[in-house]
Amino acid sequence: MVFNTGAALLDAIVLAVVSREPEGTYGYKITQDVRQVIELSESTLYPVLRRLQKDGCLEVYDRECAGRNRRYYKVTEQGNAQLNLYKSEWKVYSQKISFMFEGGDLHE
Repeated sequence: MVFNTGAALLDAIVLAVVSREPEGTYGYKITQDVRQVIELSESTLYPVLRRLQKDGCLEVYDRECAGRNRRYYKVTEQGNAQLNLYKSEWKVYSQKISFMFEGGDLHE
């Protein structure tokens, strides 16, 4: 894709992916799900997850899977509020961009 994905959009996409799983989900699955819409490496994802955790948007817990611990991420109440803000901002932003692409004038 020719468009860069800024930090806020990446945070929004990750929160949206994690929020689909009420009990949380793990890093590899998050990476695979995010890759359905943008190209993302695991080395890019984990700093995003840490930042969202530090900001109180995600909680983290470990669960055993096939004899190993797997780290799970779950959206917090604060994370849901942030996701809702991202969704409303995205709706306005994407409508404006689409309007411009279609030849509209925002000053009319």
